[in-house]
Amino acid sequence: MCAQFNIPATVISGAGAVAELVPQLRRLGLSRVLIVTDRYMVQSGLIARIESDLRAGSIECGVYDGVQPDPTEANVLAGLERLRAISAGAVVAVGGGSPIDCGKAVAMLATNPVPLGQYMGRNKVGRASAPLIAIPTTAGTGSEVTKAAVITDAVKDVKMLLMDPRLVPTVALVDFELTLSMPAGLTAAVGVDTLTHGIEAYVSRLANALTDPLALACIENVGRHLETAWREPGHRVAREGMMIAATQGGMAFANSSVCLVHGMSRPVGALFHVPHGISNAMLLPAVTRFSLPGAEHRYATIARTLRWAEAASSDRSAAEGLVLGLEDLNRRLRIPRLRDYPGLEEQRFFGVAEKMANDALASGSPQNNPVVPSAAQIVELYRAAW
Repeated sequence: MCAQFNIPATVISGAGAVAELVPQLRRLGLSRVLIVTDRYMVQSGLIARIESDLRAGSIECGVYDGVQPDPTEANVLAGLERLRAISAGAVVAVGGGSPIDCGKAVAMLATNPVPLGQYMGRNKVGRASAPLIAIPTTAGTGSEVTKAAVITDAVKDVKMLLMDPRLVPTVALVDFELTLSMPAGLTAAVGVDTLTHGIEAYVSRLANALTDPLALACIENVGRHLETAWREPGHRVAREGMMIAATQGGMAFANSSVCLVHGMSRPVGALFHVPHGISNAMLLPAVTRFSLPGAEHRYATIARTLRWAEAASSDRSAAEGLVLGLEDLNRRLRIPRLRDYPGLEEQRFFGVAEKMANDALASGSPQNNPVVPSAAQIVELYRAAW
């Protein structure tokens, strides 16, 4: 089976990479851009710094800072309106996965007709997007290097997954220094999200010879650096390691696929507004246990890569140790179970469990899992994770 591999044409990684924004815009012949971000990034002072750099480089800019966590179609349309109002020729997306995903959708709709929902699924974008420069500020989603965007349809309470090579950013500026101020809770959430990307990319039915090395490198970097970054926010080596892991994981899963964890996680975020990284982390141990029979050797390889199993251990022993290790990692990072998450009530949660299971299957991700579940099995997995 042939494998397609799509990543940005230019990835600049390392301390100070954000300073490459103006040179890259000049290289692309761009003189007016829209910054797509959220209010936290504005309050942090980073957007003012970027605006100053752009103006010093004779590049005009406007700002759309209305992106919310789990961005909605309304966020995208508001950003598109702002882009057109200032006649911007490109998008600069700054922040975590939400601003970058929103920026991807804005850049895509700049050259393609609305409504956004028609692009849900794979390879449905007809025309190349406007140029997009992605600047991640969290080491987690990997969105800066992927062909995926997740946008919430607030009317249907569904997270729409858009997958198309035309959504890949033109340039990714991966500057780990932008993550040094991340609080411990966010570090944990996006860190386990990165680990989930590496794991699912590696065990996916669409895994291939190009994505496997990236997935394992992502997993190894998380095992080496996540807990240090969580305990010591200013640890530059750990922060850089996690930023690299996030980018590696993004390259891997975007060209392999995510699987059942992500399929089950999106409805939890859409209906209950649990942050994506947290819901992934809460579901990961139970889904891994369910999936072991379909890829035991690969799960065992993951456990050994994380140094949670001896090289000489049997595949079964190592794979089972992986589940225990994931549970223990969540405890060490103080990631709650579903039942302990503020605002989640058992009766309401399981009252929509069948809808969540069907929405998960409709996303397409569970079909790439080593063991493909039925809707009834997904409901039972929500119970196991509860």
